[in-house]
Amino acid sequence: MADRGFTLPVWLAAAAVAAVDQLRHQPFDPRPLLQLRPDDPSAAAQPVPVEAAALLGPDRALGMARCDPGDGLDLTRGLPVWVEASWIERGPGESWLQLQAGDGVGVQAGSADACLSAYARQLLECNLAPLVPLERALLLRITLPGGRELAQRTSNAAFGVVEGLALIGTQAEAQRSADPDQLARALEQLRRRAQEPAIGGDLVLVIGENGLDLAPRLGLPPALLLKAGNWIGPLLVAAAEQGLRRLLLFGYQGKLIKLAGGIFHTHHHLADGRLEVLTSQGVLQGLPAAQLQALATAASVDGALRDLAAWDREAAAALRQRVAAAVEQRSRAYLARHGQHGLEVGAVLFDRNREICASGPLGQQLLQAFRDRDLG
Repeated sequence: MADRGFTLPVWLAAAAVAAVDQLRHQPFDPRPLLQLRPDDPSAAAQPVPVEAAALLGPDRALGMARCDPGDGLDLTRGLPVWVEASWIERGPGESWLQLQAGDGVGVQAGSADACLSAYARQLLECNLAPLVPLERALLLRITLPGGRELAQRTSNAAFGVVEGLALIGTQAEAQRSADPDQLARALEQLRRRAQEPAIGGDLVLVIGENGLDLAPRLGLPPALLLKAGNWIGPLLVAAAEQGLRRLLLFGYQGKLIKLAGGIFHTHHHLADGRLEVLTSQGVLQGLPAAQLQALATAASVDGALRDLAAWDREAAAALRQRVAAAVEQRSRAYLARHGQHGLEVGAVLFDRNREICASGPLGQQLLQAFRDRDLG
C-alpha cells in the first residue's frame, strides 16, 4: 500500500504512535509501521509518514501527521493532525486508553466525547497496546487545527456532531465517492460479493461513511455491507445483473431522498432537488399550503421535517414513510428501465440522531430478515 490515500483515522494513529514512541524515548521514525487491519493480525504492517514528534516533558509528548487522502476531492487534504500523549495513572476498572477531544475534533452534541468510528478506536488500540506498559494508562488529546472551519462544509451537524470533524473512517484506504474509479472499485467489490455462497443473494447498499459505521451497530451483518458512494443507479443495475435477489438501501434521509425524485447519482455537484422532492411528496400527502411553503423554503431536509413535526408529529412521520416508499418505487422503476425485474429493493432511512426514522414497505421486512441472518 502506498503512503497516500489514507483516511483520517490512519493519520491519527500514525501521529499517536509517533508521540508514544517519544514517551518511550525511542528515536524519531518518520515512517512508523502501522497495522491497518485490526481484524486481521496476520496482515502486513504498512509505513505511514509523520511530520514530527517531540518530548514535551517527562510524561508528555507530541506527534504530528498531515492528512493525505490521495487523488480526488477531499476536504481533509493537508489537514494537520496533532496528538499529545501523556502517561497517566490507571484507576481500577479504567481503560488503558483514554481520549480527549481538542480543538477541531467533533463531539456529539451535549457531550465532550470525541466522535470516533469503531474502526478508528480499534486502529488506535491495536497499534498502541504493544507500546503501553501494563501498569500505566495513556491519555491522547487530539487536535485538528482548522477542523472546526472544515466541519462547516460537511454534514457532521446533521448527525449531531459539533465543534469539528468526526473521525469516522471505516477502513484505511480513502475512497472517492464521485469519480469513475470509485464506481469501478465498487462494481468489482459487488461482483466478488455476489459470487460468495454465504451471501445467498442478499446485499445492503450503504450510502456514506456514517451509514457504514451505523449499520453494524443496528445488527446488519458486516459481510452484507457495500458502500455505494454516489453511484447508486449503476450499482443497482449491476446487483440485478449479478443475480442478487434482495437489496436493502440504507442511508441518511437527506441523501436517499434524492432517489425518491429519480436522482440516482447523488453527488451534490450534479444534482440536488431534495427540498423539491420533499415538497412534492408533501403535496401527494395532502399537506396544507402553508406547510408546503415551509417545506420548500427550509434550509435543509432535517430542518423541514423538524419544523413539520413541531406542527404535526404524525404528519412528519407519515411524510418520512412516504419518502421511503417512494425510494423503493423509483428504484424498481429505474431497474425496469434497464430491463431488470428480478431484484427486490427495500429502503431504510436514518436521521441526524443516527436512528432509523423511516422504512419502505419492503425495507422493514429486509431489515429484520438481514438482522436475523447469521454470517459468523
